[in-house]
Amino acid sequence: MKTLSLDLETYSSVDLGKSSVYRYVESPDFDILLLGYSADGGEVQVVDLAQGEQIPTEVIDALTDECVCKWAFNAQFERVCLSQWLRRNGYPLRNERYAAPDDPCMAYLNPAGWHCTMVWSAYLGLPLSLKDVGAALGLDKQKLTEGKELIRYFCVPGKDGTRRMPASAPEKWATFRAYNLRDVETEMAIQERLRKYPVPEEVWSQYHLDQQINDRGIGVDRTLVRGAIGIDKRSREELTARLQELTMLDNPNSVQQMKDWLAANGLQTDTLGKKQVAELLKTAPEPLKSVLVLRQQLAKSSVKKYQAMENAVCADGRVRGCFQFYGARTGRWAGRNIQLQNLPQNRMPDLEQARSLVRAGDYDSVRLLYDSTPDVLSQLIRTALIPSPGRTFFVADFSAIEARVIAWLAGEQWRQQVFAEGKDIYCASASQMFGVPVEKHGVNGHLRQKGKIAELALGYGGSVGALKAMGAIEMGLQEEELKPLVDAWRTANPMIVKLWWEVDRAVTRAVSDRTATETHGIRFTCQSGMLFITLPSGRRLAYVRPRIGENQFGGSAITYMGTNAAKQWARLESYGPKFVENIVQAISRDILCYAMQALRDCAIVAHVHDEVILEADPGMSLEAVCERMGRTPPWAQGLLLRADGYATPFYKKD
Repeated sequence: MKTLSLDLETYSSVDLGKSSVYRYVESPDFDILLLGYSADGGEVQVVDLAQGEQIPTEVIDALTDECVCKWAFNAQFERVCLSQWLRRNGYPLRNERYAAPDDPCMAYLNPAGWHCTMVWSAYLGLPLSLKDVGAALGLDKQKLTEGKELIRYFCVPGKDGTRRMPASAPEKWATFRAYNLRDVETEMAIQERLRKYPVPEEVWSQYHLDQQINDRGIGVDRTLVRGAIGIDKRSREELTARLQELTMLDNPNSVQQMKDWLAANGLQTDTLGKKQVAELLKTAPEPLKSVLVLRQQLAKSSVKKYQAMENAVCADGRVRGCFQFYGARTGRWAGRNIQLQNLPQNRMPDLEQARSLVRAGDYDSVRLLYDSTPDVLSQLIRTALIPSPGRTFFVADFSAIEARVIAWLAGEQWRQQVFAEGKDIYCASASQMFGVPVEKHGVNGHLRQKGKIAELALGYGGSVGALKAMGAIEMGLQEEELKPLVDAWRTANPMIVKLWWEVDRAVTRAVSDRTATETHGIRFTCQSGMLFITLPSGRRLAYVRPRIGENQFGGSAITYMGTNAAKQWARLESYGPKFVENIVQAISRDILCYAMQALRDCAIVAHVHDEVILEADPGMSLEAVCERMGRTPPWAQGLLLRADGYATPFYKKD
């Protein structure tokens, strides 16, 4: 056997939507109900394990044979479920070549040899669900629509907590078997349709490393998590009681009741969103100001991440499955479970003291020593992630990676010089824009903030709206300053502005003339209904069914099919600066992957944006880790990179 296409139907009382597949399979009642498979492209077979059928020996052997190519849509689910099933049924995982004996990865089938049709779809800019990919490709054999109801019936406990067995609904079970069989057929049809656009082996190697990081997981301080959940409960009860006392509302958590109360007291507002409440607080009189402050504290949602950790943590105290490979069009990861990509910042100088109080569940001391209990809990979320006993975290990240990449790509020499000399890009940008020296905490230091907001908002064609979205007004800039700031930044960065429009012309010509074009070392080609952008690494970005269309202002634009903000498959529009943003972020992602491959012999437990977190054994050199991470890939000659790092007994922002 050379290839094996798989799909599982499973049962567990753990809610997969609030946890991860790793926690899901640890439930004592976890079971595989159906295994649909096709060996070497042959007819699909369904093994009915729920009714006593046995998985053929050659299939079990193939699961642990790295030379057999296993395919599934969202293959992580199948691989982790089968790892647990094999262990429980006494089959060896044969993981000698996967990881060190004490590495938590050893509990799962080696991802080498596993391939994911969902990753293949994502690589080509297609949706991330089997149903939607089938529809987007117009497959003859698409996923059956009865699936959701059947999964609710057979795969999760009923409302009374009991499990429904096949014998309780034979006709439904027969349909469920057909559903499982069709899923394998649909996955195989997707593979066949995409065969002319294979995923490069380098990307599969990155996927296998991603799976290893997900398998390893990251440690959770469960004492801190339990203490935080308990303190949050008491804090919310107290805040709610104080709000009820001030407003006499039955439910001060109700947005509508609160808006009505504010209106009755002379303060009209359409929303109680974070930005709007902050704006209202500037002028609100008492007692409205106190009510809004309490409401703001009560609405702080980041503490819910403690509950997410509690739901997802495995028996060994580690959270797994936090990263979805190729979760974004650029190839960047998407967060799952506790969403490490959007953790709150920590700015408290006495982080360790606050942490020890929360670990002890000392609500009274936290309330006495700090202005806002919810804010303390929010700032401590990162610190709930801890290394294994006897180890420490090394946290290393790239310095201004996107600013470096766009300067290198565009050939903006003054920016390259700033990085070569190790200077502050925000000061340098302000200096270039305003024609005066700017030093942080020194001469013209007040201009650094303008340089920073311009750098963050304007690199990809942004204008006044982008500055406002980045918080320019809240930072103290005046409305009349914004347009001159945009003009000053663009004047200071002519090569970047040139890059935007040369990319725009190259994409437009590639799509309209169906010809290959190139600019700044980036290649644009259209073939078989796809626009491909070939990056310096050789990896390609894909845009489905591109054409020249009309933008929202009535001008021409490149449009393509993609998933919109409402998660619908729809026609999207783009233009030069937006494509440049995709390209720069994709190159930055490839640099991170290169660094992670260079560090793969270290125990990487997580990565967040342009940062890598690993568990370091005593004696490991942080300097050596940063040196490896900061190496320039061979395909990016001339790009100046720098990685900085720090050691810490728990995760935090340094």
